[in-house]
Amino acid sequence: MVNITGINPSIILDLRYASLNNFMKQEMYPSNTDFSFLRLPVAKALLQAEEYLEQKGLGLKIFDAYRPYSVTQKFWELVHDERYVANPAKGSGHNRGITVDLTIIDLKTKQELDMGTDFDNFSDSAHQSFTALPEKVLSNRILLKETMIRFGFKPLETEWWHYSWPNPERFAILNLSFEDLKKATH
Repeated sequence: MVNITGINPSIILDLRYASLNNFMKQEMYPSNTDFSFLRLPVAKALLQAEEYLEQKGLGLKIFDAYRPYSVTQKFWELVHDERYVANPAKGSGHNRGITVDLTIIDLKTKQELDMGTDFDNFSDSAHQSFTALPEKVLSNRILLKETMIRFGFKPLETEWWHYSWPNPERFAILNLSFEDLKKATH
């Protein structure tokens, strides 16, 4: 596991679960969390995606990456719907450090490109295949999807922001706190 901003300081973090701005409406991570983690090959691929977008004057903003297993359990207590929340019996890509929730930003303004919905929108309009959106929104979603696929990620159909590294069974489910991971990676 590596700190995302340690491998690429230009990636912006907006860790929604370290705030009240999420579907749980509570802090799921410590509010002072200003770092996040991914497995090394995943972080390297994300760096390539960021560099690719930088050539277009764009960058990445991360909403979530590694997530302790205990947080996945809390999500499941609230939302029993595998389209949107991982069943703890299986664990998740977030618990394995191979999934990232993100969007694209304009590097000059730091504003997010319009993706039609906010992060953690549990409606059909957030699905990858939903097309009843303005052309610019569809174009922005396509750019994100094509960029992430180009660098080895797989999209989740029900969430335009969710991308995972393939072969999750190769990576163990972790339940380490952010502080424990931070200590272990320094």
